[in-house]
Amino acid sequence: MTTTLNSAGRVVFEGKIASKILSTERMMRIYLPPSYDRKPARRYPVLYLHDGQNVFTSVGTNVAFGWGNWALDQTVDSLVAAEKMREIIMVAVDCSAQRYLEYRGPAPGDNQRYENYARFLIEELKPNIDREYRTRPSAAHTAVMGSSMGGIGSLALAWEHPEIFGESASLSGSFQVEQQFFLKNHLRAWRGKPKSFRGYLDSGVVDFAGSDDGRKDTAAVVTELRRIGWKDGVNLVYYLDAKPLTEAELAGTGLRRDKWPEAQTSQHNEFYWRSRAWRPLAFLFPPD
Repeated sequence: MTTTLNSAGRVVFEGKIASKILSTERMMRIYLPPSYDRKPARRYPVLYLHDGQNVFTSVGTNVAFGWGNWALDQTVDSLVAAEKMREIIMVAVDCSAQRYLEYRGPAPGDNQRYENYARFLIEELKPNIDREYRTRPSAAHTAVMGSSMGGIGSLALAWEHPEIFGESASLSGSFQVEQQFFLKNHLRAWRGKPKSFRGYLDSGVVDFAGSDDGRKDTAAVVTELRRIGWKDGVNLVYYLDAKPLTEAELAGTGLRRDKWPEAQTSQHNEFYWRSRAWRPLAFLFPPD
């Protein structure tokens, strides 16, 4: 894996890597923190991101049907500069045409796509990143984050592999899929102790389908985590984005004007995830 360092930007690699498990190549992007070159003895936590084609400013401003990218590179830089989070490495993996099957988490029937994607992250990608970069490879310093289908996928990965992913963030997670299989058959059925990961979950209150952006299902997931033993503010944060922005508020956001009407009726998009992303980042990676 070859990187080209650029002092003006922190996304240092964008390219495809081969996967024997997936039997194909997968596009990925890597962000290195500001001090990476200046402090050669320092090691960093790592955040793995789904839907990598949308998360960094390097992908452009008009992606995701005009909602724009997550600008996570700029958000992390700003939080670090304000001493609200520690420096991290970010590894963003593009989705595939099999996004639903890869991200949906445990499900009845044939679940090979999700299991292969999990194996790709755990057996191929993470060892590669740990070899090539100065990471802190333990679970306590390894996080996974995503939105919508990537949200349920992130929580499921931490739930099933807490020895690998000790931190998880789900933004507007699609916990309704497969008739709430993960919620009903894994969380509600669990009678053991809390697993060893910290979790952030959020949702809005309205989405493009006229529903609640997963509010009820996300709240149900949080209720089960609390029942099992997760503690708010310690290893669990739940945030409800209770009100879409008004037209006056949207005027100062930089969002394309033609997207304003939809932004007032749906919080299930990259624009709102971009605005909320600082919350899981500050929780999962508090300043040293």
